[in-house]
Amino acid sequence: MELKTLSKENADEVARHLAMAARLIEDDPAAAHRHALAAARRAGRIAVVRETLALTAYETGDFALALRELRTYRRISGRDDQLPLMVDSERGVGRPDRALELGRSVDRARLAADVQVALAIAMSGARLDLGQTEAALAELEIPQLDRRSAYSYSPALFDAYATVLEDLGRSAEADDWHALAERARDALGQDEELVVVEEDLPDHDAVDAPEVETASRAQLADAGSAEGTGAPAEKAGRDAEDRDGE
Repeated sequence: MELKTLSKENADEVARHLAMAARLIEDDPAAAHRHALAAARRAGRIAVVRETLALTAYETGDFALALRELRTYRRISGRDDQLPLMVDSERGVGRPDRALELGRSVDRARLAADVQVALAIAMSGARLDLGQTEAALAELEIPQLDRRSAYSYSPALFDAYATVLEDLGRSAEADDWHALAERARDALGQDEELVVVEEDLPDHDAVDAPEVETASRAQLADAGSAEGTGAPAEKAGRDAEDRDGE
């Protein structure tokens, strides 16, 4: 675990702040962000800390801070798993062209399936920002857009696809995909990786997983869908300045 590089006392305190950020991010993003800032003051060189700070900044609408922290997280960890959030943060600061450029800068085949889906949704949103509705639809036409089966990422993808279809005036198709998203959402449970999506799908109670990353991906899908971008918030979190030079 990354926190093992810290003293035990400091690691325990950082872990407590990270746990509180994860617990609060959906219901009280501002409070979650304060915990993330506290963790960053204690452990600014730890990748998961910078990632958490980015996620909470994104949820509070501070896209500039989110983008900066995501860049740091990517540099420290060497991972591209938060690339969709970086793309969406570029949208949030009003740079859809740069969002598209960033999204095209990696080999998508190397990304996990759920990251590919989140990236497609964010890229589609950037196309919509530029008024490129047909291209926005094309961004979503990826192998995971499979109406015959559904994974945890499928409802958000189906809904995003349906919303762009609505923008194109293809209402009947849009209704079909929205209904498909609902059936998939009803059928998917926390422990199920895959279900077959049919007209007579069994109902299962959905179980929420209160993890920071899971929560952010679900909200990212909403933010990156065809419903539009959030306005960039005024820059906050001055206490979390880049600590690479420490």
